[in-house]
Amino acid sequence: MSREKPKRATLPPVQENIDKLEKAISDGNSYGAQQMYKSISARYASAERYSEALDLLQSGACLQLKHSQIICGAELASLFVETLVRGKIPYDEDILDRVRKIYKVFPQIPVPSNLGVDDDVQELSEALGAAKTRVEGCSSFLRAAIKWSAEFGAHRNGDQPLHMMLAEYLYSESPELDMTRVSYHFVRGNNPKKFASTLVNFMGKCYPGEDDMAVARAVLLYLSMGNLRDANCLVDELKRQVASPELEFPQSDLIQFITFLLLTLERDALPVFNMLRVNYKSSIDREPAFNELLDIVAEKFYGVHRRNSLEGMFGDLLKMM
Repeated sequence: MSREKPKRATLPPVQENIDKLEKAISDGNSYGAQQMYKSISARYASAERYSEALDLLQSGACLQLKHSQIICGAELASLFVETLVRGKIPYDEDILDRVRKIYKVFPQIPVPSNLGVDDDVQELSEALGAAKTRVEGCSSFLRAAIKWSAEFGAHRNGDQPLHMMLAEYLYSESPELDMTRVSYHFVRGNNPKKFASTLVNFMGKCYPGEDDMAVARAVLLYLSMGNLRDANCLVDELKRQVASPELEFPQSDLIQFITFLLLTLERDALPVFNMLRVNYKSSIDREPAFNELLDIVAEKFYGVHRRNSLEGMFGDLLKMM
């Protein structure tokens, strides 16, 4: 005798739950509302009513973030992306716009950099901790969204505007700025001019010797993707933006190497490429990842085979991204 399938529980229209939980948050019961958002959205998803689950999670993420409940909001934002994956929701502009709306609610509060000796140490510590929480929450959400986009219809590297969002948030909000991570996402974005503006801003406040490294890293990351066009665009835009008395384009052996490298890659000139690496070895060795990036460039432009594409420091970084 065949067993009868259990009937799915009847779920109300999602707007009823959205209104009810919005009131709970307004009344100050953010924690209780959080548990309800998670359990009710899971029920909609189990019933394969993914559209309603997404509506509920988007509403909850935005409300919690607006009420400064960063951990709760980030958790619901990540659940929004998990539901996209579970429902095998294809990448399109409508979903991208919804991701963007959640992203825009993440607070943007730069950590003060000009605190004096008499400033409250505890206050600074709390500000740094809050910034770290915001960055971790937003980064996890956007990294998941990038992965979803790559799997469900966008470019294999993930949606370019999503990479731009993550790059800009990391740059403006990180209490401990990591320009390698920032650059990694900018070069997978679609706006080298915006990247140039960010580098100009960084050059205006970085330590001596960091400016040419940041420019070289950016160019090599573009080239490691076979993107000579945007590498040249970046350098041209940097030179245009720093044409003022306040700031100068970095002048160093490393920048000279980058200039010659861009010219060399315009033609089939592997011997010249190898000669540049030998002649500017001391400059390239200032950052170990540069040699790994140049190995990738050699493979992209000249077909030079690498033993393992994910060996070394840069490979480890790629895995973390």
